[in-house]
Amino acid sequence: MAEISAKLVKELRDKTGAGMMDCKKALSECGGDATKATEWLRQKGIATAEKKAGRTAAEGAVGSYIHTGARVGVLVEVNCETDFVARGDVFQELLRNVAMQIAACPGVEYVSTDQIPAEISEREKSIEMGRDDLEGKPEQMKVKIVEGRIGKRLKELALLDQPFIKDSAVTVAEMVKQVAGKVGENIQVRRFTRFTLGEGIEVEKSDFAAEVAAMSQTA
Repeated sequence: MAEISAKLVKELRDKTGAGMMDCKKALSECGGDATKATEWLRQKGIATAEKKAGRTAAEGAVGSYIHTGARVGVLVEVNCETDFVARGDVFQELLRNVAMQIAACPGVEYVSTDQIPAEISEREKSIEMGRDDLEGKPEQMKVKIVEGRIGKRLKELALLDQPFIKDSAVTVAEMVKQVAGKVGENIQVRRFTRFTLGEGIEVEKSDFAAEVAAMSQTA
């Protein structure tokens, strides 16, 4: 595989407006060929999506998904720029896919890592710094290991960083960018709520053997 230089990535980013990681991936997929990488980004809809990311997305829709058995349900708000796009089949399919993704990821609590409160990062840092496997390691190494673990943990909490359930080769964020490229508008996943049947309800556990014994004594 051809080595991808930072200069080449920057040149592709300046040309297409796509993100650094997307540019690097495109160049890797295309053997370092900038022309082919540009075409790859256009095919994925990423280049055009990045250029529109700063525009206001105040339209959209609230979607829902109830999993088989009606034990898990999801409500999610996804925004776009116009009502016309919001009512279209492409956007509606995206809405359903995002809702299904949330239903399939019980550990996800936030849309993106940017939304995760600082206190959660600090809590994770405190937990990781106290792990036994860090004992005896140099302080600088400890910090790097902990930062890596925290980064991984925060991504586990973020919806956009999850592998897309219908194509694990892309993340949810990349899938949303691809749709944004297709419809030509800025698309943002704003918020969601996940419901699990019985969650938070304390159920009194009974000792079946003790109940049978008690019944036999009164019989």
